[in-house]
Amino acid sequence: MDEFEELAFALLDQISVELNEERTIVESEAKATAIFGSKVAFEDIGVITKNLFESSARMVTDFTGIGVQDVKVEYPGLEEFKRLKGSKVFPTKASAGFVDDLFLAIAKEDVPTIASLAKSNPSQFLVYSTYARGYISQISTTYGDFYESSIYLNKFVLSSYPKIILYKMGEPFQSNFDKVNSGYYGALKMTILEEQVHSIQKNLYETNKNAVTQVNELNEQLASTIMELEAGRLAKLYEYLQLPPIPDEYPVSQRANLFFTLNPDNFVARILGPDVMTFNKVSVDPKILEFVPQLLDVYQLWLKPIQTHHAAFTIMEGMAEFVVRNVLKDDPDFHNYLVTFANTDITSYQVRKSMGLDFTEHVVGKIGKEAYRLLIGNPPTTRELKNPDAYLERI
Repeated sequence: MDEFEELAFALLDQISVELNEERTIVESEAKATAIFGSKVAFEDIGVITKNLFESSARMVTDFTGIGVQDVKVEYPGLEEFKRLKGSKVFPTKASAGFVDDLFLAIAKEDVPTIASLAKSNPSQFLVYSTYARGYISQISTTYGDFYESSIYLNKFVLSSYPKIILYKMGEPFQSNFDKVNSGYYGALKMTILEEQVHSIQKNLYETNKNAVTQVNELNEQLASTIMELEAGRLAKLYEYLQLPPIPDEYPVSQRANLFFTLNPDNFVARILGPDVMTFNKVSVDPKILEFVPQLLDVYQLWLKPIQTHHAAFTIMEGMAEFVVRNVLKDDPDFHNYLVTFANTDITSYQVRKSMGLDFTEHVVGKIGKEAYRLLIGNPPTTRELKNPDAYLERI
């Protein structure tokens, strides 16, 4: 086995928990279907979505004052949903094809193709395999997503969970069917509503997309710098950072470990803490700069787009959560979703906090429905997220 095959196996091993969970879902859904036979059947998500979509769009418009434009709805299976997550990485233009191929290979657990991709461009592999670990690990908890002009509903999860939940409740299945079916409708109501809100956030979406692409460009630059690092410098940097040694016959793995250590999302945030999202300037240990002098420029250039991404994404999610919380607060299907699918209840749900939700609630409370257009067209800075009154003073 060569080094690139080992890298491929290592990547799949890092998401093995999620892959095993997916297999468990498939097995559990098949077992439930066999037990239920023709006695229990949940309606197809496409049929329910068509019935809910227009009324949900009207709720979004009534609540925010912004009309939901024509949006396509897609129902990807597991493999297709993983490919979608690759697109949501928002890679640089030059890396888009590589990322699509990588995520497809990961979805298929295709070791030879993953290894071939790693060998063809190690720098791209270092950057985007990091995303693969994070994004694919969320598949089983992601019901839907918005990308470009389409809403994607996770058919793998949404078609499986109602059956699995009902099966786990035990017999008699018919007596629990209505409650679980209601929760199933509630899950779809929540997901459709969330993604319709995301579909109206066009400026936030583009702002976030552009910022993430800039971050990726810098990460590619850092990966290339580390891949070209002279062996002597590499060894001394390993020693200074006290990284576990990797044999010299694995040069790409050596550099991969260093990249994951010095990646700004990891290194800067870990060293400087979460407040880095409000910093105007970063500093780097001078000793590290002796080995990688380019590092300071990369980190400094990284600050602006990562903060832009953080602010835009926080508001995108917070606004969607705020709309769902208010529009569905009295919806019995949503209540049953919380109990049967999310293992919580409406009281616990209503008191949950998040920065984006709290910010949206504060701004809407001060200026009313006009807040949604303002937040989309003129998003807050990371500093203003912590001080919404400063945002209101600025606008």
